[in-house]
Amino acid sequence: MSRPTIGITMGDAAGVGPEIIAKALGHRAYYAACRPLVIGDASILQRAMTIVGSTQTLRAVTDADRWEPDAAFLDVVDLGLLAPESVPFGAISPQAGDAAFRYLERANRLALDGAIDAVCTAPLNKEALHAGGHRFPGHTEILAELSHTAEFAMMLTAPNLRVIHVTTHIGLLDAIARITPERVHTVIRLAHETLVRAGIPSPRIGVCGINPHAGEHGLFGRGEEEKQIEPAVARARAEGIAVDGPLPADTLFFRAVRGDFDIVVAMYHDQGHGPIKVMGLEAGVNITVGLPYIRTSVDHGTAFDIAGTGRADDGSMRAALDAAIALAPKRAVVLERDGKIG
Repeated sequence: MSRPTIGITMGDAAGVGPEIIAKALGHRAYYAACRPLVIGDASILQRAMTIVGSTQTLRAVTDADRWEPDAAFLDVVDLGLLAPESVPFGAISPQAGDAAFRYLERANRLALDGAIDAVCTAPLNKEALHAGGHRFPGHTEILAELSHTAEFAMMLTAPNLRVIHVTTHIGLLDAIARITPERVHTVIRLAHETLVRAGIPSPRIGVCGINPHAGEHGLFGRGEEEKQIEPAVARARAEGIAVDGPLPADTLFFRAVRGDFDIVVAMYHDQGHGPIKVMGLEAGVNITVGLPYIRTSVDHGTAFDIAGTGRADDGSMRAALDAAIALAPKRAVVLERDGKIG
């Protein structure tokens, strides 16, 4: 079986994305497990390679269908949008924000055309993205719109914990209003389908409540659990999905880490993100579920404060690449070191 082709978008050029890509792809075992192809700007990537001391040679790829990777080269689809002198490190740049969007646009097209098997994204900066004219909350929503995907969700993974979100980048009051039985059921179903495809035949799903103690039968809140969550759980159970909830979030994550559940359905951003990040930023992976292709990402931001120093840790990028390789449809034999590539 052929190695999957992983398209890696460069993210915001003023941040650490180019550096962590250059570091991660310096681990040559990746070239035995996949065909890595960066989508970005060659001049920006060359700057990052110099900063991190990469021994690879940068090579521009003009035809992703005919190209053959080699571990001696770091290959890039060069969009030619930015020059290093126009993008200082650690500063909000409308040009970098627009370019980050354009990298995603090209990756989406390559994935839909079958030229790449999965997309792995370096971090973008939301303020720069908006300044560049693209009013999206983040990667998930951009790729959903570009691929015309109506049903999608953000899934985060860390060692011993998986979390999928009913709502993400919206305020808490708005999030509660958007937690409908239909949306909760969709996310439960997406969680089930994703884990089944990943090789877990009957995944156990735990669903968080909204209020403290999951409302405790109306003691807390205004009946949100009974009206907005319980009908979805009942419907999923009737469909044969192994799901339990709504459960108190303060104990559900502990139970999931202990092994009682394969995935947790979180109701809003901080409910799910907090436990994942406590488990370790360096190993976190963000996965968009429901797209017509696999998309994984680092679970951290652009780190403007250390951009350009070479100090950025590539652990989350490597974890994201590992996840993309594992989930891509053209899965290959993976070289392992302590359970990870490289």
